[in-house]
Amino acid sequence: MKLTDRLRHFWHVVSNVRPVIWILSYIGLVPVFAIFYWLLPDGQFRIPDNAGTDFGSWLYYSIVTITTLGFGDYTPAHGWAQCITAIEVMCGLLLLGFFLNAVGSMKSEIDVESEREKQRRLHEAAEHDKLKKMVPVLLHQLNLFITGSETLTRLTPGGGKDGRAAAEELLHTASRTSLMLDSMQGRIDLSLWPQILEDSFAFVAACQMFDIHLPKDNEAEPSATLLRFVKETDKLARSLETALTEFASK
Repeated sequence: MKLTDRLRHFWHVVSNVRPVIWILSYIGLVPVFAIFYWLLPDGQFRIPDNAGTDFGSWLYYSIVTITTLGFGDYTPAHGWAQCITAIEVMCGLLLLGFFLNAVGSMKSEIDVESEREKQRRLHEAAEHDKLKKMVPVLLHQLNLFITGSETLTRLTPGGGKDGRAAAEELLHTASRTSLMLDSMQGRIDLSLWPQILEDSFAFVAACQMFDIHLPKDNEAEPSATLLRFVKETDKLARSLETALTEFASK
């Protein structure tokens, strides 16, 4: 992996750390460096007259150092004190930089998510309007199919010519309904309404899958395949009618 790729990966990881982690790390360094200062000999520092050298005093010095305030009352005078003080200043600056970068990255994520949610709502509203315009026609077509299936069921067995006419009308209605539902799936994002999508897909698939023929003139009743088709599609049509009615009432 190239150095630039490593740096890019490192910066990506750093940017994904939550800001609260960086600020807690920043605060956590204060007592850690205060312990280092406390363990160093007092001669490593220039300490004001009558000033304390207990842990609380070095905690104060650590806060002044990491925030780069530099009041000048406590100052590092020799090597180790100067080295540790410089390290604390650099750590503080780095953590503040990482914190600000994480805040900017989080803000960008919030903005992107907000824009995505806005686009989702606009998309859903547009698809809702398109489907609502089609609902009356679809419900009318489904009602025709359901009425036709009930008529054919009543005429079976012994339907004769009336049964053949009912079967022919039902198949034509099923074909028109299937075309409308197939067209609706192509024009509208029905994934927003899973039940409508599922029933529409199943109805179209049933119309394409069944090998159906009309009763011949000498046949007393429709074929078993046609009756099975009517039974399955009637159930789907009723379920779809219920789902569309509930959608329209919202």
